[in-house]
Amino acid sequence: MPYRAPIDDILFTMNHAAGMKEGLASGVYHDLADDFARTLLTEAAKYAEEVLDPVNKAGDQHGSRLVDGEVKTAPGWKDAYAKWHEGGWAGVVTPQEHGGMGLPHLLNSACFEMWTAANMAFMLCPCLSFGAVDALIAHGSKELQQTWLPRLVTGEWPATMNLTEPQAGSDLNALRAKAERAANGTYRISGQKIFITYGDHDMSANIVHLVLARLPDAPVGTRGISLFVVPKFLLNADGTPGARNDVKCVGLEHKMGIHGSPTCVMSYGESEGAVGWIVGEENRGLACMFTMMNAARLAVGLQGVAMGERAYQHALVYAHERRQGRAASYAGEGMAPIIHHPDVRRNLMTMKALTHAARAICYLTADATDRSHRLADEAARKRAGERVALLTPIAKAFSTDIGNEVASIGVQIHGGMGFIEETGAAQFMRDARIAAIYEGTNGIQAIDLVQRKLPMGGGDVVRREIVDMRATLDRLDEVNAPEFGAMAPRLREAVAALERATEWMLGKLGASVEEALAGATPYLRLFGFARGGVSLAELALAERAGGRAGGAIATARFFAEQIAVGAAGLEAGVTQGAAGVLNSLAALDVAS
Repeated sequence: MPYRAPIDDILFTMNHAAGMKEGLASGVYHDLADDFARTLLTEAAKYAEEVLDPVNKAGDQHGSRLVDGEVKTAPGWKDAYAKWHEGGWAGVVTPQEHGGMGLPHLLNSACFEMWTAANMAFMLCPCLSFGAVDALIAHGSKELQQTWLPRLVTGEWPATMNLTEPQAGSDLNALRAKAERAANGTYRISGQKIFITYGDHDMSANIVHLVLARLPDAPVGTRGISLFVVPKFLLNADGTPGARNDVKCVGLEHKMGIHGSPTCVMSYGESEGAVGWIVGEENRGLACMFTMMNAARLAVGLQGVAMGERAYQHALVYAHERRQGRAASYAGEGMAPIIHHPDVRRNLMTMKALTHAARAICYLTADATDRSHRLADEAARKRAGERVALLTPIAKAFSTDIGNEVASIGVQIHGGMGFIEETGAAQFMRDARIAAIYEGTNGIQAIDLVQRKLPMGGGDVVRREIVDMRATLDRLDEVNAPEFGAMAPRLREAVAALERATEWMLGKLGASVEEALAGATPYLRLFGFARGGVSLAELALAERAGGRAGGAIATARFFAEQIAVGAAGLEAGVTQGAAGVLNSLAALDVAS
């Protein structure tokens, strides 16, 4: 079935879970007044539905091919990218002084979700350019900005991110790519990079690679990494692509999913060295790259939301059409559509509730990002920035875990037909799987949350988040609507479990870090249950107050009564399960 952008659900979440309604009233989102958000989202939805979705299947079936040293993309993809450039979509959030629209991250996040749901493999290309633009604005020299930003901001040329090497996965200490200083102020880059998304393709006239490498006299470890701009083609005096740089794709990875996205093995400097320009200062490249990676982590979280939404839509239509067996709720003739079977409805509601909770967390993170830049008060901007830091690993890891789980449930709803490629359900599961791995595996996100984010402000940042959740629960108690069922007590139990686990974690960080790390992943999921469930409660309250019949109350109630009840088990895993993890080496012997 074709993808249909859920604009009403998206706007409802933006307004009532992410804070756009309040932001419109306070002036934070002054540029979204007069229903501008809906207007732009409607245009973005057309691009998703009319351009990206129709070529999604071709990308999966044909993939990308390496032909005579050049990567050829799937049929229709060059035209789809040309329409991306023509539409100006690459510059939605870029500040106006750099040629962009300067619109909120919250709005761009909603657009990105729709585009990714329509064609995840395609959107991996422009996704990386968002972060590259951020990195160059934050760290690049005026000359670098003037040279590369104009075409990156318009989308004429896309960017890549080159970190990983064969011997170095997530451990950047092991990077070996070299950079040699040249007499003219440029650098010569040599080495090999792997897993480089869109490292080469035929959709644009040039590609701007951002590459991590080490100088000969660099300190050891991550303190000795520098970041460089290394284009596919060097530029002529008039700024047009000229001679080929000493960089090429030498292989394509054969992947489980996202077949349309070329994942490249890149070779730099096989001849005289690839010409590069340094971004920021020598040996300070990691800080520059993290500017790019932090933007990418929220984007990857949105990929999880997008694939959850796509899988849910697909399964919902199938459940209405597929007939099998008898059901008490079906009064028609013959076999009942399977949506009348309670277990199928349970599965569908699980898909919907998890996806909507992940969407709320990601949009809340995007809103905090906007407030960290747009609020007038410096202290308020700082608090918003701290909230971004706290929520980013949750947005990335929880949402991509959800994307995987929801896509898998979608296959289950299709039954045996879900295991058959022709139905399309399998592609969503294959495509979604990578999101929990790249941009820092979800285990790394959990470690980041526990070791770096919880201690911020002596724990006050996370405590503020819990206070914010409790304020919503107090409103639930005041309304006390019968249709809410046990929403309030179940969510209050989840938040209390999170609070107890948080204080346990903060205590262990000073006494036994290993015990804290053993519980990091269940702690992050517990956080997602609490924050996501409370955000859905915000939507339920808004739906009841406004008389909207959009299913928000039913979704929030289902989440609280069927999903958030798992919080107690997660808390026990965090606070009582460390020994089972730390004492497991003997049981994990290869011979066993």
